[in-house]
Amino acid sequence: MKSQNIVNKNINIRMNGQTGNIKAVKQVITESNMVTAFSYLFIGVLVLIVLFPMMHVVSKAFSAEWAINSGSVGILPVGFQTFALNSILKSRNFLIAFGNSLFITLIGTLCTLTLSALTAYPLSMRNLPYMKGFLLLFVFTMYFGGGIIPTYLLYNTYGILNTKSVLILPGLINVFHLLIIKNFYEDIPESIIESAKVDGANNLTIFLKFIVPLSKPVYATIVVFTSVMLWNNYFDPMMYINSPDLQTLPLYLRDMIMKAQDVQAKELLLVDVSAESITAAAIVASTIPILLVYPFMQRHFVKGMTIGSTKG
Repeated sequence: MKSQNIVNKNINIRMNGQTGNIKAVKQVITESNMVTAFSYLFIGVLVLIVLFPMMHVVSKAFSAEWAINSGSVGILPVGFQTFALNSILKSRNFLIAFGNSLFITLIGTLCTLTLSALTAYPLSMRNLPYMKGFLLLFVFTMYFGGGIIPTYLLYNTYGILNTKSVLILPGLINVFHLLIIKNFYEDIPESIIESAKVDGANNLTIFLKFIVPLSKPVYATIVVFTSVMLWNNYFDPMMYINSPDLQTLPLYLRDMIMKAQDVQAKELLLVDVSAESITAAAIVASTIPILLVYPFMQRHFVKGMTIGSTKG
């Protein structure tokens, strides 16, 4: 009897222990679900905060003048119309500015990516002499600059003021992007490069046939960074461009916003459309190209950000 009581007591202790463990696991799962739900709720609120101004601008682009003037436009168009967008797409000034921005973005992104990728390759080779010194020279330019006036005089000396070159050449190598690519190269296994050298491949062959295909994620990241930066560049065109035929989209949008309340800006309108609607339509039309590029780059962009920027 005593032995049976001892066995029953041990069984009860074990069952109570298992019950406690099950309760603890359920509590952890419940807390985890609450954290997940709170995270989704928090992210959803942030998304709404970001999307609301954008949806408001889009709604203004397709809303009638009376709706905009009365302040009844929210995130959905009121008095739907497409005349504002059609007017922008047929505007000569908009098409010129759009073409200039497109040219500068495409050529500038291609040249910047090519030079940054080529420059980062030797800097990632730790066995080469004096590489740290060269790297310090690049990093030095991130913290110290000549200033606006010396930069303006330098561009004037080289004769690139009031040309498209002044918006492309100075930014051919972005040191921040260069360091991202360099860090990504350093994450590539040395065994791949050593195997290629054993097979007789030179540095150019290794770069083109091994490094470039493996570096698509970080290249996509740099393409997104550079294209957005060039597309939205406002300060440089304002400082170094004077010709209306070389005007870029940011300058065009600035002029549109400044003339939004100008009565003369509405004289060309033959229907009930607000000047604010025209401005909003110009913003929408200038944003579409960047929105179209990002989905194709998103997969590589995320991978490039998580791999290429983890090392200092």
